[in-house]
Amino acid sequence: MITTHTTPTTSPNAATPMHELPVVVIGAGPVGLATAAHLLERDLTPLVLEAGPTIGAAIRQWGHTRLFSPWRYNIDDAARRLLESTGWQEPDLEALPTGHDLVDEYLAPLATVLGSHIRTDSRVVAVSRVGIDKTRSADREQTPFLVRIESADGAVTDVHARSVIDASGTWEQPNPLGRSGLPAPGETRAIEQRLITAPLPAVSGADRERFAGRHTLVVGAGHSAANTLLDLVDLAQQEPGTRISWAVRTADVSSVYGGEDRDELAARGALGSRLREAVASGVIEVHTSFTITAFTPSTDGLTVHGSTPAGPTELAVDLLVPATGFRPNLAILSELRLALDPAVDAPHQLGPLIDPEFHSCGSVEPHGEKLLAHPEPGFYIVGMKSYGRAPTFLMATGYEQVRSIAAALAGDREAADDVHLDLPETGVCSTDLGGSCDAPATPQLISLGATSSTSACC
Repeated sequence: MITTHTTPTTSPNAATPMHELPVVVIGAGPVGLATAAHLLERDLTPLVLEAGPTIGAAIRQWGHTRLFSPWRYNIDDAARRLLESTGWQEPDLEALPTGHDLVDEYLAPLATVLGSHIRTDSRVVAVSRVGIDKTRSADREQTPFLVRIESADGAVTDVHARSVIDASGTWEQPNPLGRSGLPAPGETRAIEQRLITAPLPAVSGADRERFAGRHTLVVGAGHSAANTLLDLVDLAQQEPGTRISWAVRTADVSSVYGGEDRDELAARGALGSRLREAVASGVIEVHTSFTITAFTPSTDGLTVHGSTPAGPTELAVDLLVPATGFRPNLAILSELRLALDPAVDAPHQLGPLIDPEFHSCGSVEPHGEKLLAHPEPGFYIVGMKSYGRAPTFLMATGYEQVRSIAAALAGDREAADDVHLDLPETGVCSTDLGGSCDAPATPQLISLGATSSTSACC
């Protein structure tokens, strides 16, 4: 095999004074584009780098799903102001958009306004400082960032930046299904044989034939799992022979039902109530205290080996849908000086506020630039990626994050520190060890997390 190496080329801004360099934003999802809007309002120049061929590339992969947060929580204020200057009409703020609606009615028009500030097919593969690695301290703060980009044709380019804001999300990093945070033996092979699906399949749409009349196991105890299960329940009513199993590591599934009629987001509350009814009716076969230990793929389907309090067990299924959450890709940031929470990989001051082992609330205290800062001056992780491995992210949280950061970069310390966040209550909240969602919300009714999907429990 012949391996080719592309020598990076440096963008024309190589000799530009640092204060004239752009602020690089990684990711053209809702939070990334909102970042660009806030930067423009502050007379700063954004450069949004999107790995996919279009803006909102991750959202388009689950575009068939409907968010359970209405439009009023999903539109950033600076983005709205930018759009309204073009005559854009905002949608009904109480309506629930699908992922496709989010892209077509909001993100695409916003991207049109941002124009040349966005580059698609530009995957960021590394972030460092020009001429120095993470061990060098002298003049670090005065040295521009170096952002290495790989385009779709394999060409590599280095861009210099005054600051870097990582809003790339977690969509491409689903958590493994095995125990100990590792893939189970046979997991990779089962994925390659398409016996384990991608997250958020279109059960009622493009993937319908794949699930109709077959036995599907859904793994996970978050809103992603709930929505996929309910999509399968709807399919089973139309397609005889469709079987549904649900495996969770917890001893019961009641925490997944959430606040139901106590939830301030009616659609999110209804999700839990519908799921409770489906389980009670026996349409869904539940396997609690189930830890996956291995997979045996075959031409006939997939054998899922598990550990339970009663001993080893096996489940024979046709397909498995993973709904065990996502984790951030930190490899591209290895040359930066980061301060991350050791448990959830979030910025170290944010981590304790969102750790799902202690918090199952759908809200978090307001936070901005000061709490998101790292030892690397001028670098920030925002949006779903800022939550690391923790769930419950809402787009509104990301919008306030980037508003504060843009203010700080513009030198407006007062505005940066004046943070506000008004999120809908879930109707259930604990600060004890135990139950929480294990994945960003997704399918039939979700609220971004994702962005990516998004991946987001609320």
